[in-house]
Amino acid sequence: MNLFSSSSVSSHPLAVYGWDEGWEAEFAPYAEQGLLPGRVVRVDRGQCDVVAPAGTVRADTEFVVPRDPMKVVCTGDWVAVDPDGDPRYVRAYLPRRTAFVRSTSSERSEGQILAANIDHAVIAVSLAVELDLGRVERFLALAWESGAQPVVVLTKADLVPDPVTLAHLVQDVETSAPGVPVLPVSALHGGGLDVLVALVGSGTSVLLGQSGAGKSTLANALVGADVMDVQAARDVDGKGRHTTTTRNLLPLPSGGALIDTPGLRGVGLFDAETGVGQVFSEIEELAEECRFQDCAHETEPGCAVRSAVESGELPERRLESYRKLVRENRWIMAKTDARARAELRRDWKRKGAEGKAAMEAKRGRWA
Repeated sequence: MNLFSSSSVSSHPLAVYGWDEGWEAEFAPYAEQGLLPGRVVRVDRGQCDVVAPAGTVRADTEFVVPRDPMKVVCTGDWVAVDPDGDPRYVRAYLPRRTAFVRSTSSERSEGQILAANIDHAVIAVSLAVELDLGRVERFLALAWESGAQPVVVLTKADLVPDPVTLAHLVQDVETSAPGVPVLPVSALHGGGLDVLVALVGSGTSVLLGQSGAGKSTLANALVGADVMDVQAARDVDGKGRHTTTTRNLLPLPSGGALIDTPGLRGVGLFDAETGVGQVFSEIEELAEECRFQDCAHETEPGCAVRSAVESGELPERRLESYRKLVRENRWIMAKTDARARAELRRDWKRKGAEGKAAMEAKRGRWA
């Protein structure tokens, strides 16, 4: 028997954490087994904190420890837990709607899930240091690939008192983030916070960014309490120590929930072809007008992308960033996908042959 009818979903104890009719339907088979629904709010060394209808419980993930790191329990998962026992166990997790994934630093280039079932990916970028638009584009590619709606928050906006300068910075990021809201916010003084609160007021948001980007201060402002420790960033480079050491899911007083994450030193792509295409949508559209379908946008005749660069329509920096992320994503996938590896080898051979032919042609002219 299902524990909760559809009519009672809105008043369900887990509604503030995102419980809805879809999750109730997914959970029905587990309800028949007498298991309880819950959402993972923190994972720590094989155990996790799960918020269940009667409150938060500590549960062991022993029964869901697969070899595939993409299938481990993570913050944001909806799970089925034992109704009682010491210890309790997570018996299964429900199919994920979305997931933010990056590649690990291992030689096998496995994926690592940072947060599951998210609706917004909030990327915190500090205005205390010079903007790194390439890094913003990297985060955005992963955010789009996750299935969530990206949002770029320019933190510490109070450090840029000149409104004209601030407007230019926002415009620079908007150019690198087509279709993405870009919000300058001062969590310390509350400037711009109301717009962000309204935006993340429904669904689940994950807060991402480098250490020192002001994520913990922003999380405290959104939650309305000092739930995260805050440490001052270095004046030299704006970086700080990792204040947040685990991923924590917190309900927001204005609605919705927030997953705060530790500062990310590395944000490697992992199977993010669609996300890269979304970030650089103008380049993908231009590429459709190139003479050759497999145009690399380098020296090929009839390249619409190069023409756009030469005319000033497309910044050279955007094209270089696009090439870099495409290459990286292909390289990562080639490590794990045999067909991708074969395609990459063929591409290398083709380029090698073209380079050899070009050198021979030059030698012929020099002779």
